[in-house]
Amino acid sequence: MEDNGILFDEVSEVLFKLRPFLLRDGGDAELVEVENGVAKLRFLGACHGCPSATITLKAAIERAILEEIEDIKEVVQVY
Repeated sequence: MEDNGILFDEVSEVLFKLRPFLLRDGGDAELVEVENGVAKLRFLGACHGCPSATITLKAAIERAILEEIEDIKEVVQVY
């Protein structure tokens, strides 16, 4: 398993690629921490509290991160 700092940077890079799509809808996501293969994100702006945020997290963000980084096993939302 990779170092959490390295994984944090790798997840940040994937999130950077997805950010324009979030910003287009008035939202954003912040990577809070990576621990034990779990990336923890906080939604900001219009994404915070949006009923579709869970779908966005699992169907788009998590899928993209899991495809690119094998040491990440899950992406969760924190508040």
